[in-house]
Amino acid sequence: MGFDSRVYSLLKRVPQGKVTTYKEIANALNMKGYRAVGQALKRNRYAPSVPCQRVVKSDGSLGGYGGVSAEGVKKKIMLLQKEVVEVRNRRVEMEKYMWKF
Repeated sequence: MGFDSRVYSLLKRVPQGKVTTYKEIANALNMKGYRAVGQALKRNRYAPSVPCQRVVKSDGSLGGYGGVSAEGVKKKIMLLQKEVVEVRNRRVEMEKYMWKF
């Protein structure tokens, strides 16, 4: 199984209404390459079955979605809110919504 597939496999385990981080996924893969996780998600062709909107930065800020455009971030916010994840000032309250592997 390739790197991207391993990332997607883990991400599919994150339940609706929860988020995880790039770093958490990297740790679950026994690596430090959280930026590589971001690149794998950037290549995700399998949304929504691989729900990359559920991945945020470790500080709760949203990171990117569908590139770095403002429209992409708006879409990520909309998708998270649809899953009942509260987003305030482009941040998610990690203590409330964090999913760990």
